[in-house]
Amino acid sequence: MPGGDGSRARRAAGALESEVMAALWAAPAPLSGAAVHEAVGTDLSYKTVLTVLTRLHEKGLAERAASGRGHVYSPRRAHAELTAERMNVALREARDRGAALQKFVTTLGPEDAAALREMLDEGDRPQGGRR
Repeated sequence: MPGGDGSRARRAAGALESEVMAALWAAPAPLSGAAVHEAVGTDLSYKTVLTVLTRLHEKGLAERAASGRGHVYSPRRAHAELTAERMNVALREARDRGAALQKFVTTLGPEDAAALREMLDEGDRPQGGRR
């Protein structure tokens, strides 16, 4: 029986926050702690899920609103927006931005490379320009 002795399989650092955020992004409306608990799996304690939700709120990643005797939670930013922000942080922290960008681009699959190329081409067009 799993207990506090470490016998329960541990998630990688940040994995639980990612799972909770995924549940919030997938929901059409704000979720209660119980709904998030159900969405991420009941192998976690309800208290653990509430702790993660509180931390996400404190980090500015989740909104929290009073609802009855508890709270409901929703993502503060869209998944794509948060991903782009993390990519920008990684670039700012790179010693050699050009090398980091080159390495990133060379690891893209054909579909992602084509999409990126198209987005970059669209950014070169004058505002209001049409094809």
